[in-house]
Amino acid sequence: MKKVRITVLKTTLDKELAEEYGVNGLTVCPMLKEGQIFYADYAKPEGLCDEAWKAIYQYVFALAHGAGDDVFYFGDWIRKPGVAICSCNDGLRPVIFKLEATDEQSVPDYEPVR
Repeated sequence: MKKVRITVLKTTLDKELAEEYGVNGLTVCPMLKEGQIFYADYAKPEGLCDEAWKAIYQYVFALAHGAGDDVFYFGDWIRKPGVAICSCNDGLRPVIFKLEATDEQSVPDYEPVR
């Protein structure tokens, strides 16, 4: 299993939807900043939002196991092998992530129970 680099590309706010549905003063996600980098494999990296992890972990897991050696799906999404562009599931202020497979081997930090 390889490590996957998770980069926060963009924090966004849909002003129209936020105006209609959001609380007063809603801003972009306060938990993540553009340019932040995390590394993951099978577990959520420390400091990454739980909700964001739930939205992207399938892609992280797939990339960690070599699924991105080609391009995802049928070549009709991302043109670069080993890369996925995903977002969290916040409909008012989604955060956009770039997931990249690395060559760094993942080392489990737990002892399997037998």
